[in-house]
Amino acid sequence: MKFTLLGLTTSYLFLLTMGITSAQSFIKINNQKFIKNNRPYYFIGTNFWYGMNLGAEQSGDRERLIRELDHLKKLGINNLRIMAGSEGPDTEPWRMTPSLQPELGIYNKDLLQGLDYLLDEMRKREMYAVVCLNNFWPWSGGMAQYVNWYENSEIPYPPPAEGGSWSKYQFYTARFYKDKNAIEAFNKHIKKIVGRVNSYTKIAYKDDPTIMAWQLANEPRGILSKKAFNKWIDKTTGLIKSLDKNHLVTVGSEGKTHTTFSGNQVKKNHNSKHVDYMTIHVWAQNWEWFNPEKADETLILSKDKAEKYIEKHIEFAKKLKMPLVLEEFGISRDLNDHSTEAPVSVRDEYYEFIFSKVIELAKAGTPLAGCNFWAWGGEGRPSTPKAIWKNGDDFIGDPPHEYQGWYSVYNTDESTIEVIKTATEKINQVK
Repeated sequence: MKFTLLGLTTSYLFLLTMGITSAQSFIKINNQKFIKNNRPYYFIGTNFWYGMNLGAEQSGDRERLIRELDHLKKLGINNLRIMAGSEGPDTEPWRMTPSLQPELGIYNKDLLQGLDYLLDEMRKREMYAVVCLNNFWPWSGGMAQYVNWYENSEIPYPPPAEGGSWSKYQFYTARFYKDKNAIEAFNKHIKKIVGRVNSYTKIAYKDDPTIMAWQLANEPRGILSKKAFNKWIDKTTGLIKSLDKNHLVTVGSEGKTHTTFSGNQVKKNHNSKHVDYMTIHVWAQNWEWFNPEKADETLILSKDKAEKYIEKHIEFAKKLKMPLVLEEFGISRDLNDHSTEAPVSVRDEYYEFIFSKVIELAKAGTPLAGCNFWAWGGEGRPSTPKAIWKNGDDFIGDPPHEYQGWYSVYNTDESTIEVIKTATEKINQVK
């Protein structure tokens, strides 16, 4: 917190009157560990990217948001990775809508207040938010939309677009790092969000301990622009630190990934004094380690590869002297069935393995401090199993460009919920 010659800042005085400073403090780092109230902070959390949209008064569903947060709190989850950036136009396909920035520099006030409301409700439950500001992938607009706004060029959408190519999309999106206009537009977005004052609590975001960290983007990749990518990371994290001295900053990286095509260089990506901790994502199915049709043999392989991937990045984290978070992992329901009632025996086994590994490595004193599973679907349901999301459908854990019901954990998945609850109880005992 900041002090002035006249006394406490307005935000700090408000925090005192709300009686929350003793219960919630800024997450800091000491000796490669997250620290909360002078004690190590370890967590099992989830991805809740659509929380801002649920929190909107007009277009959202605040009653559902309250129920979801209450349910997560009962499970012992106190860390949510959320989006605070989505770009329009809302007529574009396979995107979360309504968007926060439907036109360049024009903001949806209802969603801004939805973000305020989400953070306020999280504060009441002593939850922490990792706030993601951009996206390499098209499901929220993201970097490709910033490029489109200035180039006025057609975005080469990947699947489910007919004839879509993931490689073409990534080459296009990586142009963002060399586009000064696109970068400056994103910088203005950063200043708007980081500099915001919550309309409900009157707490400036930079003074709000509910926010654990600012994250540059979801899964940014360097592709063929590695030098420009690393320069962008350094300058952008530096910008955030110049605006906010209280919060941690991280990149949002998957890590080295399963392929060199991503252009991610873990050491160089984090070689900035402004980056506070590392993140990794592990995608057994997307990276073709796991085949649901051959679950017995490929699940064993997936566990082995996931373990090695985590341990490899622990070594990176040690050299960089940073904490590490596994902030995305998931796996489908049995036989890749997308229906709500499909069994989840493979998922339960995989979740239990990942959680146990995270807890084991945390207890061992490694830099690994927590994980966020992908993703909480809660009481939302697809219009039909394996549907493509469209405006008006329930938000669940699967973003709009993915078949709905793939990785979502529902509030009726009792066995998975028990695995999660057991894991949160165990990690809360790590000291």
